[in-house]
Amino acid sequence: MALDDLEILVRVVDAGSLSAAGRALGFTPAMVSKRIARLEQRLGARLLQRTTRKLAPTETGRAFYERAVAILSAVEDAEAMVAGRSERARGPLKVTAPTSFGRLHIAPHLKPFLDANPEIELELDLTDDFVDLVSSGIDIAVRIGTLPDSSFIAQRLAPNRRMLCATPGYIADHGEPLELAGLASHRLLAASHQTPWRLHGPEGAVVLPVESVIRTNSSEVVREAMLAGIGIALRSSWDVAAELKSGALRVVLPDYGGARDAAIFAVYPSRRLMPPAVQHFIRFLTGLYGPSPYWERG
Repeated sequence: MALDDLEILVRVVDAGSLSAAGRALGFTPAMVSKRIARLEQRLGARLLQRTTRKLAPTETGRAFYERAVAILSAVEDAEAMVAGRSERARGPLKVTAPTSFGRLHIAPHLKPFLDANPEIELELDLTDDFVDLVSSGIDIAVRIGTLPDSSFIAQRLAPNRRMLCATPGYIADHGEPLELAGLASHRLLAASHQTPWRLHGPEGAVVLPVESVIRTNSSEVVREAMLAGIGIALRSSWDVAAELKSGALRVVLPDYGGARDAAIFAVYPSRRLMPPAVQHFIRFLTGLYGPSPYWERG
């Protein structure tokens, strides 16, 4: 039995479709279907069934998939041991991150990582969309916030402290709210995917509906509008630390901040032995940020 056939089956089960698995492997959907059919014929058992939305393994297929993953991981582990690849990072590494965070806190720091790992072929995809890791072939997703339950591994990279901010000019013109209810009479700014605001204050968790004075899907537009003195926004310390230090921004209602379980995470699929390139990049980000990230120092 060809190991390639096992790899194809694992990719199809993970992605839930022939076309997504084919894109990840460089095969056409027809070729993937043919290889799966050949594997089923060899085994004398049906491994996949089509649901209304995607392909799913049969009961036999699920059991075979789990054993296939173990076999492929063992082969990869053996190859790493013989080739000395356990510490040698090389090959493609596809990373996705939120647009602003990637521009400010990943891209400027890549030189030492790439100098230390010259055989890694890094692809950095910056987007504020929630990208599906498996179907998009993503090795690592940097995600910010409170993560939902998932079959993926999530490693905490840094805290994500969020606070309500406004310019001194806005506060001078509109007054400073002294309690949470007072926000109702102020101009608020939030991107469409960032509402409602989930805050934590003296009374615990609070969910605050927000009608943004500007409608936008861009967190960067919200940031620039806030800095222009248009209104109050909920921002992360990594995004506004410099402006808070310089006095260009002030914290409003300091007793209220973002949800306490929000953080910056590295998320990655866990079905296979973690490739060295993934290990090295996560180790790099952990060392770069840590529990007291550089943007909050001072």
